[in-house]
Amino acid sequence: MNVGLTLYGRLDERSGGFRYDRRLVEGLRAAGDDVEVIELPWRAYPRGLLDNASRRWRSRLEADVDVMLQDELAHPSLVRTNRRLDYPIVSVVHHLRSSERRRLSGLYRRIETRYLATVDGAICNSRATRDTVLETGSIAPEQTVVAPPGGDRFDPEITPAEIRTRAERGRLRLVFVGNVTPRKGLTTLVSGLAEVDADWDLTVVGRPVNRRYDRRARRLAREAGVEDRVTFAGETPDEELATILRAGHALAVPSRYEGFGIVYLEAMSFGLPVVATTAGGATEIVDHGETGFLVEPDDSGAVADAVRSFVDRSWLAEMGVAARRRYERHPGWDESVGRIRNHLKDVVTGQARRCS
Repeated sequence: MNVGLTLYGRLDERSGGFRYDRRLVEGLRAAGDDVEVIELPWRAYPRGLLDNASRRWRSRLEADVDVMLQDELAHPSLVRTNRRLDYPIVSVVHHLRSSERRRLSGLYRRIETRYLATVDGAICNSRATRDTVLETGSIAPEQTVVAPPGGDRFDPEITPAEIRTRAERGRLRLVFVGNVTPRKGLTTLVSGLAEVDADWDLTVVGRPVNRRYDRRARRLAREAGVEDRVTFAGETPDEELATILRAGHALAVPSRYEGFGIVYLEAMSFGLPVVATTAGGATEIVDHGETGFLVEPDDSGAVADAVRSFVDRSWLAEMGVAARRRYERHPGWDESVGRIRNHLKDVVTGQARRCS
């Protein structure tokens, strides 16, 4: 097949969504497909909507493909433009913007609903994401496929004995991995940790995308008297992140929403139990009380309770072993890319009718 992929930004960016898109492209090419990538400049939401009136913008999307994949993140620039394109379109949905708790969620939902009515299919990274897509009423279940990401970014070799030994050593080492933005819940984590009367430290790995929020998190740590226990490491190379995760005891990313939460699975590959969010797809990979804890968004008290549980090092060890086993059961990228290719073939051969 000749396949296209349209997205905002550059394919080599490092967030979970971009890693998904990148591995998808690699998998399609390995299977013999030709893939053309169309990288569009990042747009503020209102500016993206204005793109739909531009003929020059539409000309950038012209491609000789059998089917075009579109990262749903770019939907503002595509919601009306899609109706003027002559190839089948399949949206890659990591999570809908309207799924997040935002002031303008109602507006985002209306626009995303209209966008999904212009596509012929959707690839969803979790059952939770597919449910939110189907709730728009713009697309039928048979037009969707669930293809979770593989968590083998690092795929470290680590034994249950090593996980148990690590659990007994040193102060409790917690890791946060993610862009520093309100959605990822760093301030909730810091507030929760400030309530925990135990010997812990926290390493924050991630790019400060939202500078104001980053300053707020640092100020909160300072005002709570835990500044010397929180290290802001910034964005790190994969090798350094792997070292941090291997040395850690648990991952804590209490997001407001995660379509899937690939970082949870990647931490579990090192035998780290996780503190994850109840909102979105994390519930499909984290078993509460067994491989980690699921906490409601913005609930710092629940974060504190979860971390206090890790103080019991024998329980921490067993949760770490269970987390690694859950990672080992997770389907790999080959399986997910196979599902996606079959879905694309159905779209190409069936020419599914778009909603009006």
